[in-house]
Amino acid sequence: MINLFTSRYTVKQKNSKYMFGEFYKNKKVLISGHTGFKGSWLAIWLHSLGAEVVGIALDPATERDNFVLSGIGNKIKADLRGDIRDGQLLKDIFAKYQPEIVFHLAAQPLVRLSYDIPVETYEVNVMGTINVMEAIRVTDSVKVAVIITTDKCYENREQIWGYRENEAMGGYDPYSSSKGAAEIAIASWRRSYFNPNDYAKHGKSIASVRAGNVIGGGDWALDRIIPDCIKALEAGKTIDIRSPKAIRPWQHVLEPLIGYMLLTAKIWNEPTKYCEGWNFGPRAESIATVLDVATKVIENYGSGDLKDLSDPNALHEANLLMLDISKAKFQLAWEPRLNIEQTVALTVDWYKRYKNEEVYQLCLEHIRRYTV
Repeated sequence: MINLFTSRYTVKQKNSKYMFGEFYKNKKVLISGHTGFKGSWLAIWLHSLGAEVVGIALDPATERDNFVLSGIGNKIKADLRGDIRDGQLLKDIFAKYQPEIVFHLAAQPLVRLSYDIPVETYEVNVMGTINVMEAIRVTDSVKVAVIITTDKCYENREQIWGYRENEAMGGYDPYSSSKGAAEIAIASWRRSYFNPNDYAKHGKSIASVRAGNVIGGGDWALDRIIPDCIKALEAGKTIDIRSPKAIRPWQHVLEPLIGYMLLTAKIWNEPTKYCEGWNFGPRAESIATVLDVATKVIENYGSGDLKDLSDPNALHEANLLMLDISKAKFQLAWEPRLNIEQTVALTVDWYKRYKNEEVYQLCLEHIRRYTV
């Protein structure tokens, strides 16, 4: 078993019960996109803390997804299927289950796919987000909503310093620009309907959160380096690297999730103080090239070879994008626990064990090891 916390990056956390004590116990939490990679981990974590979790999402993409293998859909209060582009469906679900907390993760999350389906990408990422906010607006029970976007929502100038939360939204490709547009909509709804100055009238707080390139066990999405590596390694094939020099802010899935959950607790207790945009990225030391990460995967897996398939005519993807996390560090007392070596090691550990172990317990083990 790998030891995660032997380096100078260790951040000691109090409260052995995953840091949150009894806060989430019996809270009614709705997650959109709970069948996805990040959503499944969030559902597992919240369920383990005693939350009454309701999930609304499309079917999982594969039978090997973390959602399927963990069986979390059979453990939570309600595992629902539906499209967030259906605004009335969302309102009906909110009305039935009366959530107090909402985590909105449902999205079309792939850059390259967004070039093929730009209209659908915008429908899901912009109008879907608006539909969720409208369901929040008409449901009295909702007190806190955290809407997950992406680091790619910023107008990326490929600068060498990290983007701060107050910088311009934008995006080159349909995916990135749709997330920038979603952020603008979130800001508009916050000012128009969830304004902190009018909290006594509406009783709701809404925040948006942006993370880096999130990796971890149970992700099998297309055009992502970890799933590409694992698929090749399991098949005994060479790992093809499309953009080896691209620089990304890599972080384990548990890093931003603990930030989202911490932010939610903060907002719950001080509803007019934290309802704004937040970055949850890695330290500068964990910003690395795709080639570096693939190499570390091979080292942890114990076998494999790489092949550079760089294409000068490939569709545009950002080469450099970093987040400034100073705000979360100083105002929320959140900061990353894992460096790049620990992040990759914990990720590969899941993929080496998932075939022979009970995946729900494996995920809980990783959460415990991360939070101890």
